Amino acid sequence: MRQDHSFRGGSLGYLIAGVVLSGLGACGYQFVDESSLLPKDARTIYVEPFVNRSREVGMEKELATALRGEFYRRGRLQVVEQAEQADVILSGVIRSLENTVASVNRRDEVLQYEALLNLDVTLRRREPNEILWRGQELRLSEIYNGSRAAVVTTSSEFRTGTLNASDVRRMTDIQLTEFERRAVEDQLMERFAKEIHQRVMEMF
Repeated sequence: MRQDHSFRGGSLGYLIAGVVLSGLGACGYQFVDESSLLPKDARTIYVEPFVNRSREVGMEKELATALRGEFYRRGRLQVVEQAEQADVILSGVIRSLENTVASVNRRDEVLQYEALLNLDVTLRRREPNEILWRGQELRLSEIYNGSRAAVVTTSSEFRTGTLNASDVRRMTDIQLTEFERRAVEDQLMERFAKEIHQRVMEMF
């Protein structure tokens, strides 16, 4: 069975809090042995719609779009529209997307939130039907601002974002939080797609 390893860290958006990959689960498929790599004859990949168990409606579609786009841009595996056309199939489950308080000020007003995306993912060969790699409870997290007081407009992270200082001044804290929450969710899915693509390519 192919062993699991943690994703390598890196910065994204305002702050990447961490990425953890843990555990391998049992299932009804035959697992390839530890030394096996992605089949050399693999040329096509199908991204199966993820099961969405989070409270975010439509997230499975956005995640599938991010994954397909990443594989399409890289070009090593051709993305196909039907599972029957694929040499390997990528599937998974969105377990949850939670937003929790990360920091407060002296008056217990929220300054920052943490978004935590929790997923399972499986890469399997279609014929013969065997799992090539499986990761359970992949966690990607990121901190985002919940108050204008927490925005550092002189930071490099802010300067590379889509807001400018005048935008922040015009926004209420609620508007800013909602804007950043949506941006962070998009970034988490893009990061996930890049990390999964890298993991699959390392198998060649």
